[in-house]
Amino acid sequence: MIFNSIDFAIFLPIVFILYWFGTNHNLKLQNFLIVVASYVFYGWWDARFLSLLFLSTLVDYLVGRGLLRAEKPNARKALLMVSIVFNLGLLGFFKYYNFFVDNFATAFSFFGSKINAATLNIILPVGISFYTFQTLSYAIDVYRRKLEPTKDFIAFAAFVSFFPQLVAGPIERATNLLPQFYTKRHFDYAKAVDGVRQMLWGLFKKIVIADKAAIVANYIFNNSERTQDFVMFDSIYHPFSGSALLVGVFFFAIQIYADFSGYSDIAIGTSRLFGFDLMRNFAYPYFSRDVAEFWRRWHISLSTWFRDYVYIPLGGSQGNTRTKIVNTFIVFIVSGFWHGANWTFIVWGALNAIYILPLLVLNKNRQNLEIVAKGKNLPTLKEFFSICLTFVLTLVAWIFFRAENIGHAWSYLSTIFSASIFTIPSFPGLNPRVTFVLTCIFLVVEWLGREDQYAIASIGVKLNRPLRWAVYYSLLVVIFYYSGGKQEFIYFQF
Repeated sequence: MIFNSIDFAIFLPIVFILYWFGTNHNLKLQNFLIVVASYVFYGWWDARFLSLLFLSTLVDYLVGRGLLRAEKPNARKALLMVSIVFNLGLLGFFKYYNFFVDNFATAFSFFGSKINAATLNIILPVGISFYTFQTLSYAIDVYRRKLEPTKDFIAFAAFVSFFPQLVAGPIERATNLLPQFYTKRHFDYAKAVDGVRQMLWGLFKKIVIADKAAIVANYIFNNSERTQDFVMFDSIYHPFSGSALLVGVFFFAIQIYADFSGYSDIAIGTSRLFGFDLMRNFAYPYFSRDVAEFWRRWHISLSTWFRDYVYIPLGGSQGNTRTKIVNTFIVFIVSGFWHGANWTFIVWGALNAIYILPLLVLNKNRQNLEIVAKGKNLPTLKEFFSICLTFVLTLVAWIFFRAENIGHAWSYLSTIFSASIFTIPSFPGLNPRVTFVLTCIFLVVEWLGREDQYAIASIGVKLNRPLRWAVYYSLLVVIFYYSGGKQEFIYFQF
C-alpha cells in the first residue's frame, strides 16, 4: 500500500477511528491495533514477506531478552553477532546475492576461467533495508546498555512494523520511538492538525513535483545512452545535447528530493495523527553551502545511523588524518552499497567521500551548522555561490546514482562537459515548461520556510484564517489535478 493511493485514503481513516474510538485509550489495545494495521499495510504489497518482517522482529526481541540475562562479555558479543548476522544476512541474500555471484563470475573470467553463475529470480522485499537497520540498532543499543530491553513483545512489534515509516523511513532509533509505545497517548488536536498539514505538503511534493519531474528525468535518462547517435522522436531525428542532459539531471535531483522527503513528510505527519513523534529526515539539503552540510541535511536518519553505528565505532574523527579519511571512505562506500547492488551506487558514495575530504582535512566540515541566511530574506553573495557549487557537485554525483551502469554514467557526464552544453536544450515530444514553473514555485516556498521543520509549518501562525485555508485548498486542487496515476515512491526500490 502506498500513501498516494485510494487504498491508503480508505485505510487511514478506518485505522484512525478504531485507534482513538475503538480501543477506549487502552495502551495495549492501541499497540496491538498498530501491529495489525501495519501488517495489513505491508501485506497489501505482498503478504508472503510478512514472515520476514515477523522473523526479524522475533529474533531481535529474543536477542534483547538474552542480553538482559547475559553478563559475561563473550556471551553478550555472541548474542549481538546473532542479530548482526541474521539481519545483514537477510538483507544480503535478498538484495545482494545476484550482485556478488555475477561479479564473482566476472572476476574469474579475467583469469581465463568461466563459471556458470547461478543467479536467482529474487524479489526484493519492500522496506527490508529500513526495518533491518531499525531492529539492528535496537540490538546494538541494548548491547551498549543505552536501552533497557523490552519485555513487551507487542510494543516491540509495533516499533518494528509501525506502518507510517515501515517501508521508507525515517529509520527510527529504539531510544526515540520504542519508549513512545510504553506511554499512554491522548488525542492532541493541535498535533493532529500539524500532522495533516505536513501530510498535505508531502503529497504535494510527491504528486505535483516529484512525479512531474520524473517524466522529464526518465525521458532524458532512458534515451541518453544514445546521445552519440540520432534518436527518432515523431519522425524527427535529434541528438540530445549536453544542455539537455543537464536539464535531465536537474529534474532527477528535484524528483528524488521531492519524492523521498515527501514520503518522510507524510510518514511524520501520519505518525502525529496517532500521537507519535518521528525524527526529522530532511532539512532543506539543496540550500547547503558545502557537501558536509548537505549530508547533515539529507536522509538524516540514515546518515546519523552510519555515523553512530559505523563511523564512530571505527574511530570516527579521533585518530590521525589518514584514519579519518579511511573511515569516511568506508562509511560513504557502505552507504552507497546500502542503496543498491550496483557499482554506480558505490561510485556515488565514493564521489561524495572525495567531496568531503578537503573539508575534513582542513577541519571545515562543521562550519555550516545553522540554516543558510537565518533570519534574513536572501543569502550573501558568498553563500549563494557556495550553494550553487554544492548543488553542481551533487548533480554530478546524482548522475552515477541514476545511471544504469558506469558506462552510461560516463557517457552522460562526458556529453554534459562538451561544447554542446552551450546550446539551447530541446526535447522533441516533451514540453517541460510547466514542470519547470512548478519546480521554481516549490523551491521558493521551501526557501521561505527553510527555518521550519517543513516548508508550510508556520502557515497557521503567519497567515490569517481565510488566507490559510486558501493555501490548503489550492494545494488540494493541484494535488487532485495531477493525481492521475499512482507512482511508487522512488526509495521503495532500496
